[in-house]
Amino acid sequence: MSKKKNILKHGDLVAWNSSQGTVDGVVVKTLTAKMQIKGHTVAASPEHPEILVESEKTGARAAHEPDALRKR
Repeated sequence: MSKKKNILKHGDLVAWNSSQGTVDGVVVKTLTAKMQIKGHTVAASPEHPEILVESEKTGARAAHEPDALRKR
């Protein structure tokens, strides 16, 4: 059985769960290579991309797996 891909692109409005509750934000870009965000290594690759998002409330940026995000 194939898993449906969560297609997100720059500018999409999204929401995700955090320890503080639901966060609303915007997709900044899709990451397909390792990079550092706030001292944390994001292990993204073309086979396992991660989505860089920015919180609307705080402006903080974080990387999430596509399945952790939902379009608003």
